[in-house]
Amino acid sequence: MVTAIILGLISSLHCIGMCGPIAMMLPVSQKNASKKVMQIFAYHIGRISAYSILGFVFGIFGKGFFLAGLQQQLSIIAGFLMILFVLIPQNKLGELNFLQPFYKVVTKLKQKLGSQFKKQSFRSLYLIGFFNGFLPCGMVYVALFGALATQSVFLGMLYMILFGIGTIPLMSSVVYIRNLFSEKARSNIMRYYPFVIVLFGMMFIIRGLGLDIPFLSPNTLNLFVRGEAIC
Repeated sequence: MVTAIILGLISSLHCIGMCGPIAMMLPVSQKNASKKVMQIFAYHIGRISAYSILGFVFGIFGKGFFLAGLQQQLSIIAGFLMILFVLIPQNKLGELNFLQPFYKVVTKLKQKLGSQFKKQSFRSLYLIGFFNGFLPCGMVYVALFGALATQSVFLGMLYMILFGIGTIPLMSSVVYIRNLFSEKARSNIMRYYPFVIVLFGMMFIIRGLGLDIPFLSPNTLNLFVRGEAIC
């Protein structure tokens, strides 16, 4: 759970690069400060709602791996997937035929997202955040691997909720201090996020190896006892 918060804080730098333009264009009130805060909050609640749903789904898969007795292997697999995601060029991923239906769904999400920018209601701000949460994002994928490795439906949801909470401070600041996050600044920030993903991938691999390192790589028995407690 600690990694979820840390990942959220770090990934918000990446979010500024990818989702920053969305946050900058939020149809929030410019005259009523308190209303503006509540509208931004509605946007974040929408994003976190989407993340929690994704965490629920991946938690179910993780639970299945746990029941199959693959706790450590799952952590190692999640770590390798994180690193593999960095190594495979994004344009190559787009060429894979089995991802085409996914991109069609993304196109529809973008259309629904765009239609909400014409309104200033709390419902619209919530829906902007909700649709935003389902858009493709490398750091969200990394967080989902983490949710998968929890091997629990509840913890999978909690992992993604904490991840979303970690992104709130910087994503909120974008709305208020837009000039500090120019396109060039966002581009420079995005150069560093692959290193962060690799670092977290290595952490999950080390965790799965059961090296008996406190808080980082519990031994096989500790993982088993923890899993039983989750059940």
